[in-house]
Amino acid sequence: MPARGPAGIGLAVSARPARLTGMLRAATALLLAIVAGAWSPIPRIVMAAEPTRLPDFDAEWDFDHPDSTEARFRSILPAARRAGDPDYLVQLLTQVARAEGLQMKFDDAARTLDEAESLLTDKWPDGRVRVLLERGRLLNSSNRREASKRYFLEAWEFSNTRVVPDVYRVDVAHMLGIVESGDSSVSWNRTAIAIAETSADPKARRWLGSLYNNLGWTYHDKGEYATALDLFQKALRAREESGKKSDIRVARWCVARAMRSLGRLDEALAMQEALLAEGKAEQAPDGYVEEEIGECLLGLGRPAEATPHFAAAHALLSADPWLQRDEAERLERLRRLGGVPEPAPKKP
Repeated sequence: MPARGPAGIGLAVSARPARLTGMLRAATALLLAIVAGAWSPIPRIVMAAEPTRLPDFDAEWDFDHPDSTEARFRSILPAARRAGDPDYLVQLLTQVARAEGLQMKFDDAARTLDEAESLLTDKWPDGRVRVLLERGRLLNSSNRREASKRYFLEAWEFSNTRVVPDVYRVDVAHMLGIVESGDSSVSWNRTAIAIAETSADPKARRWLGSLYNNLGWTYHDKGEYATALDLFQKALRAREESGKKSDIRVARWCVARAMRSLGRLDEALAMQEALLAEGKAEQAPDGYVEEEIGECLLGLGRPAEATPHFAAAHALLSADPWLQRDEAERLERLRRLGGVPEPAPKKP
Protein backbone atom coordinates (compact mmCIF):
# COMPACT_ATOMS: atom_id res chain seq x y z
CA MET A 1 0.00 0.00 0.00
CA PRO A 2 1.39 3.45 -0.77
CA ALA A 3 2.02 5.74 2.17
CA ARG A 4 -0.11 8.85 2.41
CA GLY A 5 1.83 12.11 2.16
CA PRO A 6 0.75 15.64 2.85
CA ALA A 7 -2.31 16.96 1.09
CA GLY A 8 -3.29 13.45 -0.02
CA ILE A 9 -0.11 12.79 -2.07
CA GLY A 10 0.57 9.04 -2.30
CA LEU A 11 4.23 7.99 -1.97
CA ALA A 12 4.99 4.27 -2.47
CA VAL A 13 8.31 3.79 -0.65
CA SER A 14 8.41 0.13 0.44
CA ALA A 15 9.91 -1.27 -2.80
CA ARG A 16 12.38 1.54 -3.60
CA PRO A 17 16.18 1.36 -3.39
CA ALA A 18 17.66 2.82 -0.16
CA ARG A 19 19.06 5.97 -1.85
CA LEU A 20 15.77 6.72 -3.60
CA THR A 21 13.86 5.93 -0.45
CA GLY A 22 15.99 8.46 1.46
CA MET A 23 15.36 11.07 -1.20
CA LEU A 24 11.64 10.44 -1.05
CA ARG A 25 11.68 10.70 2.74
CA ALA A 26 13.44 14.07 2.49
CA ALA A 27 10.91 15.26 -0.07
CA THR A 28 8.10 14.16 2.22
CA ALA A 29 9.60 16.09 5.14
CA LEU A 30 9.99 19.16 2.95
CA LEU A 31 6.38 18.99 1.82
CA LEU A 32 5.23 18.62 5.42
CA ALA A 33 7.27 21.65 6.42
CA ILE A 34 5.85 23.72 3.59
CA VAL A 35 2.30 22.80 4.48
CA ALA A 36 2.95 23.56 8.15
CA GLY A 37 4.41 26.93 7.24
CA ALA A 38 7.76 26.18 8.91
CA TRP A 39 9.79 26.66 5.75
CA SER A 40 9.34 28.65 2.63
CA PRO A 41 11.66 29.17 -0.31
CA ILE A 42 10.63 32.84 -0.04
CA PRO A 43 11.54 34.40 3.35
CA ARG A 44 8.48 35.46 5.28
CA ILE A 45 8.47 39.02 6.68
CA VAL A 46 6.61 39.30 9.95
CA MET A 47 5.37 42.86 10.44
CA ALA A 48 5.35 43.90 14.09
CA ALA A 49 2.58 46.23 15.14
CA GLU A 50 3.80 49.82 15.24
CA PRO A 51 3.79 50.90 18.90
CA THR A 52 1.83 54.02 19.78
CA ARG A 53 4.26 56.90 20.04
CA LEU A 54 3.27 59.16 22.87
CA PRO A 55 4.86 62.61 23.20
CA ASP A 56 6.92 63.96 26.07
CA PHE A 57 4.09 66.02 27.52
CA ASP A 58 6.36 67.69 30.10
CA ALA A 59 8.11 69.41 27.19
CA GLU A 60 4.74 70.94 26.22
CA TRP A 61 4.49 73.09 29.37
CA ASP A 62 4.02 76.84 28.98
CA PHE A 63 3.53 78.16 32.49
CA ASP A 64 2.63 81.61 31.18
CA HIS A 65 -0.36 80.10 29.36
CA PRO A 66 -1.84 77.25 31.41
CA ASP A 67 -5.06 77.36 29.37
CA SER A 68 -3.37 76.45 26.08
CA THR A 69 -1.13 73.99 27.93
CA GLU A 70 -4.20 72.21 29.29
CA ALA A 71 -5.65 72.07 25.77
CA ARG A 72 -2.47 70.43 24.44
CA PHE A 73 -2.46 67.89 27.27
CA ARG A 74 -6.12 67.05 26.63
CA SER A 75 -5.37 66.50 22.93
CA ILE A 76 -2.92 63.76 24.00
CA LEU A 77 -5.36 62.06 26.39
CA PRO A 78 -7.29 59.93 23.83
CA ALA A 79 -4.09 58.31 22.53
CA ALA A 80 -2.82 57.88 26.08
CA ARG A 81 -6.01 56.05 27.09
CA ARG A 82 -5.70 53.70 24.08
CA ALA A 83 -1.99 53.01 24.48
CA GLY A 84 -2.27 50.71 27.48
CA ASP A 85 0.43 52.51 29.47
CA PRO A 86 -1.27 53.37 32.78
CA ASP A 87 1.81 55.05 34.26
CA TYR A 88 2.02 57.49 31.33
CA LEU A 89 -1.70 58.21 31.67
CA VAL A 90 -1.41 58.83 35.42
CA GLN A 91 1.46 61.28 34.97
CA LEU A 92 -0.29 63.08 32.10
CA LEU A 93 -3.42 63.49 34.24
CA THR A 94 -1.35 65.05 37.04
CA GLN A 95 -0.19 67.73 34.63
CA VAL A 96 -3.70 68.35 33.33
CA ALA A 97 -4.64 68.94 36.97
CA ARG A 98 -1.69 71.28 37.44
CA ALA A 99 -2.74 73.34 34.43
CA GLU A 100 -6.29 73.47 35.77
CA GLY A 101 -5.04 74.62 39.17
CA LEU A 102 -3.05 77.44 37.61
CA GLN A 103 -6.33 78.67 36.11
CA MET A 104 -8.00 78.52 39.55
CA LYS A 105 -10.17 75.62 38.37
CA PHE A 106 -9.59 73.95 41.71
CA ASP A 107 -12.59 71.60 41.73
CA ASP A 108 -11.81 70.38 38.21
CA ALA A 109 -8.19 69.79 39.19
CA ALA A 110 -9.22 67.76 42.24
CA ARG A 111 -11.45 65.53 40.09
CA THR A 112 -8.63 65.02 37.58
CA LEU A 113 -6.31 63.95 40.40
CA ASP A 114 -9.00 61.57 41.70
CA GLU A 115 -8.94 59.83 38.32
CA ALA A 116 -5.14 59.68 38.31
CA GLU A 117 -5.08 58.27 41.82
CA SER A 118 -7.64 55.59 40.92
CA LEU A 119 -5.20 54.20 38.33
CA LEU A 120 -2.19 53.96 40.65
CA THR A 121 -0.51 50.72 41.65
CA ASP A 122 2.71 50.06 43.57
CA LYS A 123 4.47 49.35 40.26
CA TRP A 124 4.58 53.05 39.34
CA PRO A 125 6.47 55.13 41.92
CA ASP A 126 6.87 58.09 39.54
CA GLY A 127 3.12 58.40 39.12
CA ARG A 128 2.49 58.21 42.86
CA VAL A 129 5.03 60.95 43.63
CA ARG A 130 3.50 63.20 40.99
CA VAL A 131 -0.03 62.66 42.31
CA LEU A 132 1.15 63.61 45.81
CA LEU A 133 3.00 66.63 44.43
CA GLU A 134 -0.04 67.95 42.61
CA ARG A 135 -2.35 67.30 45.57
CA GLY A 136 -0.05 69.47 47.66
CA ARG A 137 0.35 72.12 44.97
CA LEU A 138 -3.41 72.34 44.53
CA LEU A 139 -3.97 72.90 48.25
CA ASN A 140 -1.21 75.50 48.41
CA SER A 141 -2.71 77.36 45.44
CA SER A 142 -6.07 77.24 47.22
CA ASN A 143 -4.57 79.12 50.19
CA ARG A 144 -4.39 75.95 52.29
CA ARG A 145 -0.66 75.95 52.86
CA GLU A 146 -0.64 74.01 56.13
CA ALA A 147 -2.81 71.25 54.64
CA SER A 148 -0.49 71.00 51.62
CA LYS A 149 2.57 70.13 53.72
CA ARG A 150 1.24 66.65 54.48
CA TYR A 151 1.31 65.68 50.79
CA PHE A 152 4.76 67.11 50.14
CA LEU A 153 6.19 65.34 53.19
CA GLU A 154 4.55 62.07 52.13
CA ALA A 155 6.00 62.50 48.63
CA TRP A 156 9.45 63.15 50.11
CA GLU A 157 9.34 60.09 52.36
CA PHE A 158 8.06 57.90 49.51
CA SER A 159 10.75 59.14 47.11
CA ASN A 160 13.43 58.14 49.62
CA THR A 161 12.17 54.55 49.81
CA ARG A 162 11.74 53.91 46.07
CA VAL A 163 13.79 54.59 42.96
CA VAL A 164 12.42 57.96 41.82
CA PRO A 165 14.07 60.30 39.27
CA ASP A 166 15.99 63.23 40.73
CA VAL A 167 13.77 65.69 38.90
CA TYR A 168 10.80 64.74 41.10
CA ARG A 169 12.82 64.68 44.30
CA VAL A 170 14.01 68.20 43.48
CA ASP A 171 10.43 69.30 42.85
CA VAL A 172 9.23 67.91 46.19
CA ALA A 173 12.04 69.57 48.16
CA HIS A 174 11.48 72.82 46.27
CA MET A 175 7.77 72.81 47.20
CA LEU A 176 8.62 72.18 50.85
CA GLY A 177 10.92 75.20 50.59
CA ILE A 178 7.95 77.24 49.39
CA VAL A 179 5.39 76.16 51.99
CA GLU A 180 7.82 76.33 54.90
CA SER A 181 9.32 79.58 56.17
CA GLY A 182 12.50 80.88 57.80
CA ASP A 183 15.28 78.40 58.49
CA SER A 184 13.13 75.43 57.47
CA SER A 185 12.55 77.01 54.06
CA VAL A 186 16.28 77.62 53.67
CA SER A 187 17.04 74.01 54.59
CA TRP A 188 14.60 72.54 52.07
CA ASN A 189 15.76 74.88 49.30
CA ARG A 190 19.38 73.93 49.95
CA THR A 191 18.41 70.24 49.88
CA ALA A 192 16.79 70.74 46.49
CA ILE A 193 19.84 72.64 45.21
CA ALA A 194 22.21 69.90 46.43
CA ILE A 195 20.24 67.23 44.57
CA ALA A 196 20.09 69.29 41.37
CA GLU A 197 23.76 70.33 41.43
CA THR A 198 24.98 66.73 41.85
CA SER A 199 22.46 65.03 39.57
CA ALA A 200 23.39 63.47 36.25
CA ASP A 201 19.81 64.09 35.09
CA PRO A 202 19.63 67.20 32.84
CA LYS A 203 15.97 67.69 33.81
CA ALA A 204 16.97 67.94 37.47
CA ARG A 205 19.80 70.35 36.71
CA ARG A 206 17.42 72.62 34.79
CA TRP A 207 15.76 73.35 38.12
CA LEU A 208 18.76 75.32 39.36
CA GLY A 209 17.60 78.70 38.05
CA SER A 210 14.28 78.38 39.90
CA LEU A 211 15.94 77.03 43.05
CA TYR A 212 18.49 79.85 43.33
CA ASN A 213 15.65 82.29 42.72
CA ASN A 214 13.42 80.78 45.41
CA LEU A 215 16.20 80.69 47.98
CA GLY A 216 17.04 84.26 47.08
CA TRP A 217 13.49 85.32 47.92
CA THR A 218 13.64 83.46 51.22
CA TYR A 219 16.72 85.48 52.19
CA HIS A 220 15.14 88.65 50.82
CA ASP A 221 12.09 88.08 53.03
CA LYS A 222 14.48 87.72 56.00
CA GLY A 223 16.05 91.09 55.15
CA GLU A 224 19.38 89.52 54.11
CA TYR A 225 19.54 91.43 50.85
CA ALA A 226 23.22 90.88 49.99
CA THR A 227 22.77 87.09 50.17
CA ALA A 228 19.58 87.41 48.15
CA LEU A 229 21.41 89.40 45.46
CA ASP A 230 24.14 86.79 45.23
CA LEU A 231 21.54 84.04 44.73
CA PHE A 232 19.60 86.10 42.17
CA GLN A 233 22.83 86.58 40.21
CA LYS A 234 23.43 82.80 40.29
CA ALA A 235 19.87 82.31 39.07
CA LEU A 236 20.53 84.75 36.23
CA ARG A 237 23.62 82.82 35.13
CA ALA A 238 21.65 79.58 35.18
CA ARG A 239 18.86 81.17 33.15
CA GLU A 240 21.33 82.53 30.61
CA GLU A 241 22.68 79.00 30.15
CA SER A 242 19.17 77.72 29.44
CA GLY A 243 18.62 80.50 26.89
CA LYS A 244 14.90 81.07 27.51
CA LYS A 245 14.34 84.80 27.05
CA SER A 246 11.35 85.18 29.37
CA ASP A 247 13.16 83.43 32.23
CA ILE A 248 16.25 85.59 31.71
CA ARG A 249 14.14 88.73 31.97
CA VAL A 250 12.57 87.58 35.23
CA ALA A 251 16.03 86.83 36.62
CA ARG A 252 17.28 90.30 35.65
CA TRP A 253 14.23 91.84 37.31
CA CYS A 254 15.04 89.98 40.54
CA VAL A 255 18.65 91.20 40.50
CA ALA A 256 17.43 94.79 40.10
CA ARG A 257 14.86 94.28 42.85
CA ALA A 258 17.56 93.20 45.32
CA MET A 259 19.67 96.18 44.30
CA ARG A 260 16.79 98.47 45.21
CA SER A 261 16.54 96.83 48.62
CA LEU A 262 20.28 97.43 49.09
CA GLY A 263 19.81 101.12 48.27
CA ARG A 264 21.52 100.86 44.88
CA LEU A 265 18.68 102.78 43.28
CA ASP A 266 20.44 104.15 40.21
CA GLU A 267 21.67 100.70 39.18
CA ALA A 268 18.26 99.17 39.85
CA LEU A 269 16.50 101.87 37.83
CA ALA A 270 18.86 101.45 34.87
CA MET A 271 18.22 97.69 34.79
CA GLN A 272 14.46 98.10 34.98
CA GLU A 273 14.44 100.79 32.30
CA ALA A 274 16.37 98.44 30.01
CA LEU A 275 13.75 95.76 30.62
CA LEU A 276 10.99 98.28 29.90
CA ALA A 277 12.57 99.27 26.58
CA GLU A 278 12.92 95.62 25.54
CA GLY A 279 9.30 94.94 26.42
CA LYS A 280 8.06 97.93 24.43
CA ALA A 281 10.13 96.89 21.42
CA GLU A 282 8.46 93.48 21.51
CA GLN A 283 5.02 94.87 22.42
CA ALA A 284 5.14 92.93 25.68
CA PRO A 285 4.38 95.39 28.50
CA ASP A 286 5.22 94.21 32.02
CA GLY A 287 3.40 95.58 35.05
CA TYR A 288 6.07 94.39 37.45
CA VAL A 289 8.74 96.35 35.57
CA GLU A 290 6.53 99.47 35.59
CA GLU A 291 5.97 99.04 39.32
CA GLU A 292 9.70 98.78 40.07
CA ILE A 293 10.55 101.83 37.97
CA GLY A 294 7.96 103.75 39.94
CA GLU A 295 9.45 102.52 43.24
CA CYS A 296 13.00 103.44 42.17
CA LEU A 297 11.93 106.93 41.07
CA LEU A 298 9.99 107.41 44.29
CA GLY A 299 13.05 106.38 46.28
CA LEU A 300 15.17 108.85 44.32
CA GLY A 301 12.81 111.68 45.20
CA ARG A 302 11.18 111.95 41.77
CA PRO A 303 7.50 111.23 42.52
CA ALA A 304 6.10 113.13 39.54
CA GLU A 305 8.07 110.89 37.19
CA ALA A 306 6.99 107.83 39.15
CA THR A 307 3.24 108.49 38.86
CA PRO A 308 2.69 107.33 35.24
CA HIS A 309 4.64 104.17 35.90
CA PHE A 310 2.50 103.33 38.92
CA ALA A 311 -0.61 103.99 36.81
CA ALA A 312 0.67 101.66 34.08
CA ALA A 313 1.52 99.02 36.67
CA HIS A 314 -1.98 99.23 38.12
CA ALA A 315 -3.61 98.91 34.71
CA LEU A 316 -1.61 95.76 33.93
CA LEU A 317 -1.46 94.03 37.30
CA SER A 318 -5.03 94.66 38.44
CA ALA A 319 -6.16 92.28 35.67
CA ASP A 320 -4.29 89.39 37.32
CA PRO A 321 -6.79 87.21 39.27
CA TRP A 322 -4.04 85.91 41.58
CA LEU A 323 -3.06 89.46 42.59
CA GLN A 324 -6.72 90.37 42.98
CA ARG A 325 -7.09 87.51 45.44
CA ASP A 326 -3.77 87.70 47.31
CA GLU A 327 -2.40 91.27 46.89
CA ALA A 328 -5.37 93.61 47.18
CA GLU A 329 -3.40 96.12 49.31
CA ARG A 330 -0.58 96.21 46.81
CA LEU A 331 -2.98 96.93 43.96
CA GLU A 332 -4.66 99.66 46.00
CA ARG A 333 -1.29 101.28 46.67
CA LEU A 334 -0.49 101.26 42.94
CA ARG A 335 -3.84 102.86 42.23
CA ARG A 336 -3.22 105.69 44.70
CA LEU A 337 0.38 106.34 43.66
CA GLY A 338 -0.65 106.27 40.01
CA GLY A 339 -3.43 108.79 40.53
CA VAL A 340 -6.01 106.33 39.22
CA PRO A 341 -9.59 107.27 40.19
CA GLU A 342 -11.19 105.01 42.74
CA PRO A 343 -13.58 102.56 41.09
CA ALA A 344 -17.27 103.16 41.55
CA PRO A 345 -18.82 100.91 44.20
CA LYS A 346 -20.49 97.79 42.87
CA LYS A 347 -24.26 97.80 42.84
CA PRO A 348 -25.81 95.29 45.23
